[in-house]
Formats: sequence, C-alpha cells, structure tokens
Amino acid sequence: MKAVVYTKYGPPDVLQLTEVAKPVPKANEILVKVQATTVGYGDIIARNFRAISPREFNMPMPLWLPSRLAFGVRKPRIQILGASFAGEVETVGQDVTQFKAGDPVFGYLGAKMGANAEYLCVPETGTVAIKPANMTYEEAAAVPYGAIMALSLLRRVNIQKGQKVLINGASGGIGSAAVQLARHYGAEVTGVCSTPRVELVKSLGANHVIDYTQEDFTQNGETYDLIFDILGRSSFSRCKNSLAENGRYLLASFKMRPLFQMLWTSLRGGKKVICALAAEKQADLITIKELAEAGNIKAIIDRCYPLEQTAEAHRYVEAGHKTGHVVITVAHDNREEPRA
Repeated sequence: MKAVVYTKYGPPDVLQLTEVAKPVPKANEILVKVQATTVGYGDIIARNFRAISPREFNMPMPLWLPSRLAFGVRKPRIQILGASFAGEVETVGQDVTQFKAGDPVFGYLGAKMGANAEYLCVPETGTVAIKPANMTYEEAAAVPYGAIMALSLLRRVNIQKGQKVLINGASGGIGSAAVQLARHYGAEVTGVCSTPRVELVKSLGANHVIDYTQEDFTQNGETYDLIFDILGRSSFSRCKNSLAENGRYLLASFKMRPLFQMLWTSLRGGKKVICALAAEKQADLITIKELAEAGNIKAIIDRCYPLEQTAEAHRYVEAGHKTGHVVITVAHDNREEPRA
C-alpha cells in the first residue's frame, strides 16, 4: 500500500510517498480502507519534534523528555503521521463484534498516528465509530480530534445553559468544536480569533466574535463564567478581571505555572484555574456522531490535498494560512497489496 513516511525529522520535504506492507488486523482489530485524514498542529510538531525545545513544548516541562523518547530521540519511531481518519471497514478480526466489512467509520488515533496511508488497523474498542450519515469522508475526518478534546474539557467544567463563555482560539481544531459544543449546551459564546477567521467563527454559531488584532478582550469590561484558552496564549493574571465571581479559566495547553495556579486556586473560593488533559473515549466519539447527525457539529474544510501532496499540505498549515481544516484525500486502485 501507499503511505507517507518520514524517517528523519525536519521540514515538510522529509515526508515521502512510499510503498509499505499492508497491515493485517489482529483478532480484536478492524482494517480500515482510509478515504480521508487531516493535517493538524500535532502532525507539524511530530514531524519536527527534534527541533522542539522544552521551552517551546506546549505542555509542562516534565512531559517533554517522555514525549521525546516516545517519538524518538534521533529519528522518528512513529514514521507515518495522521491522527484523525475516515474510511470504510475492509475486513475485521475474528473476535470483532461492533463492526463489519463495508461499515463507514471515522476515528482518532492520538499519538499512535498512522492515518497518512491507504490502510490502517484499529482496535474495535479504540476511538472509532460509525461515520455520521450526513457527512462526507472528508468532513468526518476533520471532526474527531477537535471535537473529542473540546467535549472532554467542557465536561470537566460542567458547562451550563445560560453561562457566558469566551473561547480564545476559536478558529482552530479544538476551538471551532468548542464554539459549537458550547452553543449546543446553551451557553452565550464569544469567540476570539484573527481577522481572516472572523467569518468562520460567526458561521460556527458564536454569539459574539472578537478580532484580537483590533480588541483586547481582557480590557473591554465584559465578564465571563468560563474563559477557555485553547493554546495558552493569555494568562490567568490577565484574564482574572474578565472572570465572573466564581468563573473558571480553562486551559487545554499549559505549562508548569498554571498547574501551580490551579493548585492554589483550588484551595480558595472564587475564581479557579483548571488545567486538564482530554480523554480519548469511544463513547465520546459516538456522542459526537449523534451531535453531527443532529446538525450541532459541522466541519469547515479549508482545502483538500491528495495523499501524494501531503508535504505541500504541511507547508500550508505550518505557514499559518489555514481557515478551517486541511484534509488529505486518499485515492485507491484495485491492485493486490503485499501483506505485513
């Protein structure tokens, strides 16, 4: 089968379309014929992880070394990128009961990655579910990562109807899903983004949109029950006056200082810092499927690239141009594949 492989860290040119052995599903796995996958922030970081210093790492510093060891110190241990996917079940292992050949599915592989390929194997109890019936494969591939992260994190803060919620970074994968989910839960949502992405965030259902190049939300006098900072671009000290009396400052990406602030604020009443790592659950993906079919979650696709142009897709994403999701489409022919 064809796959986009990288055997060394570096710029997009390290990604090469290569013939590799087609995987064979284990007894508890399904073999997915991939139709679409995506290029996101995690792919860009993983592709050049050797250049990411502890200071540049977007999580607490103690996690940098285990992450570096997991991805590979001198060269990549995981050589096929791509975390989100959509496709069709080709075959199933002998113990699989949830899926059958021909089922359209979508899912999220997390740090294991491997979706930049014509085929992949996934445990039937992994983060995989039947694809939303009202979505194309391209749309379905764009949904899992951001929606799973946003759903998991918003549940941590028990978001409620009528709350005022500000999402800082509302146009990215997690942020765009958070806008839609917060609206689904009945919150009054303010999205913060840059000028080119204002219309995108409005289309997601945000009640208000702030262009951060024109206005500083921490200085406009408004207060919020929840400020959800996706990439940790602000800080608790800056946002504190923008929080309601018992408001929460939620971080999806954080360093050590917010962890100490979370501990300190948890011992006191009033405003709190919450740092949380999202869980990847099959049940959550099934919930996302249902929300998508009900029209409460949609995917905004910026552009699509064929699998052989994955390096070009990386260049586009890395340059910061994207408005919505960048999708990789996978074409198939009927040739026989060598087995792993």
